Amino acid sequence: MTKQNQLTTALLLAAGTGSRLHPLTLDAPKCLTEVGGKPILGRLVENLRSQGIRRLVVVTGYLESCVRDFLEINKGNMQVDYVFNPIYQTTNNIYSLWLARQVIKEPFLLVESDLVFESGMLKDLLKPDKIAISHILPWMNGTTVALNAEERVTAFHGKESLNNNRKFKTVNIYSLSLQSWQKTIAYLDRYIADERVNEYYELVFSDMVADKVLTFDGVFFDENRWYEIDTIEDLHQAEMIFPRSKESASVARWLEPLATDLQKIRINGKIAIT
Repeated sequence: MTKQNQLTTALLLAAGTGSRLHPLTLDAPKCLTEVGGKPILGRLVENLRSQGIRRLVVVTGYLESCVRDFLEINKGNMQVDYVFNPIYQTTNNIYSLWLARQVIKEPFLLVESDLVFESGMLKDLLKPDKIAISHILPWMNGTTVALNAEERVTAFHGKESLNNNRKFKTVNIYSLSLQSWQKTIAYLDRYIADERVNEYYELVFSDMVADKVLTFDGVFFDENRWYEIDTIEDLHQAEMIFPRSKESASVARWLEPLATDLQKIRINGKIAIT
């Protein structure tokens, strides 16, 4: 793949309340939770920039001002555009993805905002119609996929299939061509028209794969080098993979410029006056 054909836009879904991470998310969004001394969002921004992503679209909701303030400081040379989900409290990520149709008109990388992983694993996802997948470990739950001999997704499955050694866990990172995105929007439109706003967008992908209007080629993530942060226990486990380094010893380096605004942000239960 040449750099001319490489994806340069990423969509980050960051509207949720992160209720399973209480009390850490009572007054800070989930994506600003620290893992090994770095906010999840900081890691994601570093990873995306290192792989050539130049435009970041973020769907916000809960405590959106915290996300905006953080990205204003840490976006580097990336263009950042925002879409606000006004009903984030009563909708799921299918609705956030649907809202993004207003501003994304190009191929892009879809990333959940509660993931930590090594940046190099993104390399093979930077061309369209790929899905990040992983061999299944005991901590994993949620959607899985089946692959054919060419490592192309043939079906999506629910968590009941986690113990099937022919299934692989979705990492919640996808790349979509413009054509695939346009088809996805059409399916999303039908779900939203039917008021199915509390579904996960994986159900749309599942329908599309079953209808043979969408294909995903699997890209394997090392199952020991990524983690999805939903709970306090997830946070503890993720920090075993991504421990605190000297470089990230103080979160102040991420948030210090906010001192001029005299804002207070709670991160991992600690008040930092920034």
